Amino acid sequence: MGGVIFMAGIYIHIPFCKKACHYCDFHFSTNTALKAQMVDAILKEIELQKNYARNEPIETIYFGGGTPSLLEQRELFRLLNAVAKNHAIISHPEITLEANPDDICLNKLHQWRQAGINRLSIGIQSFFQEHLQWMNRAHSSIQAFNAITQSQDAGFNNITIDLIYGFPALSDEQWQKNLENAVKLDVKHISPYCLTVEEKTALHHFVKKGQVAAPSEEQGAKQFEYMTDYLIQNGFEHYEISNFAKSGFLSKHNSNYWKGKSYIGHGPSAHSFNGNSRQWNIKNNAEYIRRINTSNDWYEKEELSAETRYNEYVMTSLRTQWGCDLIYIKNKYGNNLYEYLLMQAKPYFQSEKLIYENEILKLSSSGKLLADKIASDLFWI
Repeated sequence: MGGVIFMAGIYIHIPFCKKACHYCDFHFSTNTALKAQMVDAILKEIELQKNYARNEPIETIYFGGGTPSLLEQRELFRLLNAVAKNHAIISHPEITLEANPDDICLNKLHQWRQAGINRLSIGIQSFFQEHLQWMNRAHSSIQAFNAITQSQDAGFNNITIDLIYGFPALSDEQWQKNLENAVKLDVKHISPYCLTVEEKTALHHFVKKGQVAAPSEEQGAKQFEYMTDYLIQNGFEHYEISNFAKSGFLSKHNSNYWKGKSYIGHGPSAHSFNGNSRQWNIKNNAEYIRRINTSNDWYEKEELSAETRYNEYVMTSLRTQWGCDLIYIKNKYGNNLYEYLLMQAKPYFQSEKLIYENEILKLSSSGKLLADKIASDLFWI
């Protein structure tokens, strides 16, 4: 393996939000009383877990949530200093902070830059006021626009925004307008997500009661296809099912997930992976803090079999523009799984949902709409 240097990422989950969005099933609380204790617990976990990624240098740090933009500057400094103290970090790491538009102001933007944040992920979701109210977002349409322009004025060039499509209140014309706004604002990266109704969310309750129409697959597919064509025509690379970027602005952190690199997740509900095992932290804030301070059972761990690692590689690699490398599969998992994959993929070659060239499997445009189904049919069970 001479000369090969493996890199890893750090994910820090900040589980607090001002409001509960109707569609969200991520782990968070609207009660911020435990914020200071949570930061202390995450600091402790950073030290306790420092060897999990086998001392690989850290090339990305990602503050996700919840709403990490609720952190104060000194809390960000403390967390980043703890990562630097316990890991070797490359000279120019990608450091991303997820931020809600209502938290963005020039003062905070300057503080984030001082702390070392060099990439912002702004939760826009829609530029239309009625959609933001429908989703129960904390920000307004005006704040959505201002968040992007203020961040650019403060020197943030590397900005990604989230947008949601495929929900009943969103007309095709409004979806086109949302994409046009993003392009006009010169956003370099866009992560569009098709709305899904997750159990235990307010949206699930509304749909079940008949108060809100369920999302339509046809609408989602139509808006996905329009978006793909429009963004590619406007200079974006469609490098993963839900991610588009201008050249030089692909998310290194997320790309590393899909490429199977190691990452350590800190905070309640965060996941970790090092190639051989996976860990996931307890989802309860108070219990996470208590267990970090009293014991070492704040997470569950699974040692991954070769078959599980094969399944995960197929699932993540197929979602990307780089595709699934069959030579890698043959070398890593043996001829049996290589032959099995080709056999399972055959119907999708015939229906032109999968493209097979130079020992690489990729989804066709129509295949991207069936990514999860195709991946599951290629799994070893």
